[in-house]
Amino acid sequence: MTIHSPSNITNTKSHSRAEVWKMFDRIAHRYDLLNRLLSLWQDVRWRNRVAKYLPARDEQHILDLATGTGDLLISIFKHSKRVKSGIGIDMAEKMLEFGRPKLKKRGLDQAITLQTGDATEIPFPADRFDAVTISFGIRNVTDVSRALGEMKRVLKGGGKAIILEFSLPGNALLRSLYLFYFRKVLPRIGGLISGDSFAYRYLNETVETFPYGEAFCDLMRQAGFHQVKMTPLTFGIATIYEGEK
Repeated sequence: MTIHSPSNITNTKSHSRAEVWKMFDRIAHRYDLLNRLLSLWQDVRWRNRVAKYLPARDEQHILDLATGTGDLLISIFKHSKRVKSGIGIDMAEKMLEFGRPKLKKRGLDQAITLQTGDATEIPFPADRFDAVTISFGIRNVTDVSRALGEMKRVLKGGGKAIILEFSLPGNALLRSLYLFYFRKVLPRIGGLISGDSFAYRYLNETVETFPYGEAFCDLMRQAGFHQVKMTPLTFGIATIYEGEK
């Protein structure tokens, strides 16, 4: 798989953390559709696979970072009988506001809690969770290494970090087609649908510049995870990374 390793892994460029939060608040009403567009309608299938990577334990407590509207937690509860409770945190409060009715509609509002929180300063004690997940969000945090360290801190011994993130196809032709879609097609469609062309330009930039493949696996190892593995999905458009504490 192609490896990408830029020098700046904070990946927010000149955009402040507050700008990023405000952007996600602005597009909260279209966020789920945004993920469909970014993934070419594959993100639901990708999330459904995450449950397979959970530790082999019963009554697990899961923390989902950058949870957005709660899609990943909803998928995990649907596909795993080993999960007892879930907490999702996100800095964009409006995203959580759109997520809570989704939980209630599915009868998950007692098992899953959504609250404001930062992936680089996780508001929970050490050794709390059996698994910590994040989907399509690690590339947006201000300090990737710190976020990975925080994930490891709050995991129980033998717990797992499971990260689903966009990557770039290893095949040169597919990568060229995908980048054309990201650079030329997506910003126009997304801007028209959401009314926020900046959001789509920003998300495009983060996907193109964020480390993926072995480069990201190395970041996980540097954070102290072991048994680090990656599984490319749909020709490498996305990748699931896993590591144990």
